[in-house]
Amino acid sequence: MSPEIRGISILGATGSIGSTTLEVVDRFPERLRVAGLAAGRSTERLASLCERYRPDLVALSGEEEAEKFEGAYRCRLPGLEIEGGPSALERVATLPDAGFVMSAIVGAAGLRPTLAALRSGKVVGLANKESLVAAGAVMTRAAATSGARLIPVDSEHAAIHQCLADRYDPVRRIWLTASGGPFRTASSLEIAEATPETALRHPTWRMGPKITIDSATMMNKGLEMIEARWLFNQPPESIRVVVHPQSVVHSMVEFEDGSILAQLGVTHMRTPVQYALTWPERLPTGLAPLPLDQPLDLRFEPPDPDRFPCLRLAAEALAAGGDAPAVLNAANEAAVEAFLDRRLSFPGIPAVVAETLAARSPTEPNDLEGVARADAWARAFARELIADRALAATG
Repeated sequence: MSPEIRGISILGATGSIGSTTLEVVDRFPERLRVAGLAAGRSTERLASLCERYRPDLVALSGEEEAEKFEGAYRCRLPGLEIEGGPSALERVATLPDAGFVMSAIVGAAGLRPTLAALRSGKVVGLANKESLVAAGAVMTRAAATSGARLIPVDSEHAAIHQCLADRYDPVRRIWLTASGGPFRTASSLEIAEATPETALRHPTWRMGPKITIDSATMMNKGLEMIEARWLFNQPPESIRVVVHPQSVVHSMVEFEDGSILAQLGVTHMRTPVQYALTWPERLPTGLAPLPLDQPLDLRFEPPDPDRFPCLRLAAEALAAGGDAPAVLNAANEAAVEAFLDRRLSFPGIPAVVAETLAARSPTEPNDLEGVARADAWARAFARELIADRALAATG
């Protein structure tokens, strides 16, 4: 019997995860069909994808962007429904013919469409970690109410998902592995003088600029700790980070009897993306297997708290709870943007995040509006701090 074709929607279709998702679609056209695509910009790339995959609906993040897209490409895309704005993203996330939604929009912009998909009872492949970092309680409550399923796409959380495999054995600790990024062995002077060019030279993974900078500060691991708390319903104190430069062990679960299960694999995002798309089945990825018939060096070391203060800040926000993780995330996004624009030094990223967290007492948001208020406050506060630092530097 032929497998049923699964309709999918991709939020963030032109980004790295969106592109990898489409690679998997290309491998299994008899199993997967693109029902909806959403993107912010990259309009020529989006038009090419629409020509190739013929979705039912395409959405752009803004109404003006959608109007320009329609004016430029309508003749190439007859019959395609084109919309713009937040409600359009939510429509793509809730298309009746899309049982699976890949949530891969970077940043807070992915929260509302992800929540819409969960409320609709979809299977959601979660690559937008901000959804759980900023609004974990809201998202998991919506999934529990609708019966939606969250399948993690980050390689670390995908590894944990596989190690747990719906088992109910008592968990002692979850171990998130980290490559250590480009500054794992850097001197304090090298870190202080880091430029966007040096910070973007990740030794293992090829990712977008924002997440690559988060890897350099290790904020990405801090955000993953918060995400893991909600994905796997674990207390904050049980979630740990260990540096593993080879990026072969993608994460581990330690059980109460001391046994540790680890997921190993080649360093390629196709594996966790395909795992989410085809779960609970496992299908060939077309990637070369891990060469276990050759010498394999696996090293683990604790993260240096002085080199990576963002990891401590994330742990503090996780322990504080409420909207503290949303404040952490928003301040970090503002600081990373300023660093990439050369308006803030590399050490200024954790400094701005720390000052922003210290300036606000956490409250418990009951909905996305509460999360949005915390997010907006943190961005405004962080941007003011960044402007003050820039003014002091020029003065």
